[in-house]
Amino acid sequence: MPPDTPDWPAAAIAALEDASFGPRTEHRGRVEEVGDGVAMISGLRDVRLDEVLRFQGGQVGFARVLDPDLIGCVLLDAASDVEAGDMVFGTGEVVNVPVGDALLGRVVDPLGRPLDGNGPIEAEAHLPIERPAPVIIERDLVTEPVQTGVVVIDTLFALGRGQRELIVGDHSTGKTTLAVDAIIAQAQSDMICVYVAVGQKTSSVRRAIDSLQTHGNFARCIVVVAGSSEAPGLQWIAPYAGMTMAEHFRDTGQHVLIVIDDLSKHAATHREIALLTRQSPGREAYPGDVFYIHARLLERAAKLSADHGGGSLTALPIAETDSGNLSAYIPTNLISITDGQIVLDAGLFHQGQKPAVDVGLSVSRVGGKTQAPVLRAAAGTLRLDYAQFLELEVFTRFGGMPDGRVRKQLTRGARIREALRQSQHRPFRLSDEIALMLAVQTGLLDRLPLPSVAAFRAALPAALDRASLGALAESGKLDDATRARLMVALTALAQALEDGPAAPAPVAPDPVTR
Repeated sequence: MPPDTPDWPAAAIAALEDASFGPRTEHRGRVEEVGDGVAMISGLRDVRLDEVLRFQGGQVGFARVLDPDLIGCVLLDAASDVEAGDMVFGTGEVVNVPVGDALLGRVVDPLGRPLDGNGPIEAEAHLPIERPAPVIIERDLVTEPVQTGVVVIDTLFALGRGQRELIVGDHSTGKTTLAVDAIIAQAQSDMICVYVAVGQKTSSVRRAIDSLQTHGNFARCIVVVAGSSEAPGLQWIAPYAGMTMAEHFRDTGQHVLIVIDDLSKHAATHREIALLTRQSPGREAYPGDVFYIHARLLERAAKLSADHGGGSLTALPIAETDSGNLSAYIPTNLISITDGQIVLDAGLFHQGQKPAVDVGLSVSRVGGKTQAPVLRAAAGTLRLDYAQFLELEVFTRFGGMPDGRVRKQLTRGARIREALRQSQHRPFRLSDEIALMLAVQTGLLDRLPLPSVAAFRAALPAALDRASLGALAESGKLDDATRARLMVALTALAQALEDGPAAPAPVAPDPVTR
């Protein structure tokens, strides 16, 4: 039938017109051996690093090791259908992922394939997972705050847009909960959030997604999942794929928060792939480039200058320690790469101090430069007072009756510790944090019985709303008149609790989370 026949679809006619019928060069190789998600391939001499290879059964992988005789290919699909002797074809392309607004509100795998059953994704574009970090001249100072809604973080270790802050701690000390709460707190902000799960159990990922859907603005979130049962190749590319998806919004002038949960499992996957592809092992059997793979990943988080759109990408990578050993290889590497760390202590967690942040080991190297000025003024010397209390508390355990001044410091420190407790998935507004810090610093809480501090903290947001003070932080400063109104509301709340029954607010106990 000739092409101009009216019965032919227009798409078919266009395809015929664009088709080329000349000779075509094809790069072809052969699988020599395969196992544990890695295939060794011969015959592909012109393959470049990270090039996508396609197997005769439709599976794909990417070239990770280029030896003169063999190519080490990491599979991105199940290896069960790949056998020795199968043909392999070079594609000439590197691994790309979809980007754009179509990904918002979706759960996808590291290749951008939907996992939520909500249909295909119509991406704006596809970008490579490996992209260069912004150069120094393209960056700007980190000065804008990221409000996490977690009192202990916002008051003592302020985060800025464009910062890289490591969350590190033992297993089941609340690392994921802290990061998810930071995402939930962005429900009313202009930040887009990306959560990347690397090597996590399906139940843990399901809990995180449920929390984001229930308490956060999931329509402005992207969840990238490479579970523990997935191919090692998918787990390896997951952080890079999530970073590329986040960079698209940063490069268009928007603000993004990315959580990578966690890089310890990513490092273990990298070690597994390196050993299977016969790379030389180093310390703790990790290959020599384990520092570089995380440095080039986290360096992509940045605050761009106004000439480049003014967008920002803030990274919260997570790492797991063993028995609180921060000097282990991977935690040490990540601490040296990032701009600070939030250290979670297992002892504090099991004592019920949640979030279990160790204020002595935690630090933000950006610090007060990004903290809201009104919150910084309200917090005052809180960190110094709390550190002194912790030291005094240790000495008083040896017995003896402390003098009046020390007893006063102990009373105040106990109230500070109680004020820093916080239930999961209940982020505080900036106005709530300012009011709570004023109550601590002015000594209002010192008059309350210790169990009533929890009730004060729980009742504070409603009390501020009744006094029309819920948005007191919008102006960026606290004038004398507003401060006076705030102190009246705080004093009335404290007086009501002091006169009434000293019972903590009924709050459901937190489940043990990662």
